[in-house]
Amino acid sequence: MPTMQHNGRAIHYADQGAQGGLPIVFSNSLGTDFRAWDPLLHHLPEGLRFIRYDKAGHGLSDFAGERPIEAHAEDLAALLDHLGIEKAVVVGLSVGGLIAQAFASANPDRTLALVLCDTGHKIGTPEIWNPRIEAINAGGMVAVLEPTMERWFTPRYRAESPDFAIWCNMLTRTLAAGYCSVGRAIRDADFTERTRMIQVPTLCFVGAQDGATPPALVRELASLIEGAIFEEVEECGHLPCIEQPAALAAAIIGLLTDNNLV
Repeated sequence: MPTMQHNGRAIHYADQGAQGGLPIVFSNSLGTDFRAWDPLLHHLPEGLRFIRYDKAGHGLSDFAGERPIEAHAEDLAALLDHLGIEKAVVVGLSVGGLIAQAFASANPDRTLALVLCDTGHKIGTPEIWNPRIEAINAGGMVAVLEPTMERWFTPRYRAESPDFAIWCNMLTRTLAAGYCSVGRAIRDADFTERTRMIQVPTLCFVGAQDGATPPALVRELASLIEGAIFEEVEECGHLPCIEQPAALAAAIIGLLTDNNLV
């Protein structure tokens, strides 16, 4: 079970695939651990190196208290340092997309390309985040289960997928303090101006039925980054790596191929 120590905290990660291949690091969404990427990896080609990790307060990584998005990006940089990786493709989902933007802004020379999935330069408002955090403080993670699943997945997936229950379990078993801490970091983050400065190949990808970061927000994000590609996939909510992994994999492969990274 690979673990690194950073500033006295344990960060749980997985390092798979070809050790000499192109490194791709994945930063996942609020309320999930790095297993959310499992369905996607099966659709990506051999010869790549896949690094996944649990951000602070999620999965098996230590809780770190109140921290801005930039501090989570520093964790990502520390993980790459730990693995001896100088440059990587960064794939971020939801808050992972904010972390990816923060990382790319601070480390342009270490960022080969960005895949920003179902995210934005600014996600939500205090009027959205504060009641959600209050509900969790009062009733635990189960208090936000139903509305979260409605944002995460299409009605068809919720009704028909035998795997739906495990994603419900993943959310409700997330550390409430970790979720709320990251929720406050999302609430307070605005990367609009920093994201305008990003100058690496970028794909902005979104599910057509995303109830958390809808297509209009992701399209706006793409408009901030020169040359960014915007792609929307049908029959998909907030987590395309789970609901439409083949489509997301094809888009990632296209970005890497078009920019001679593979």
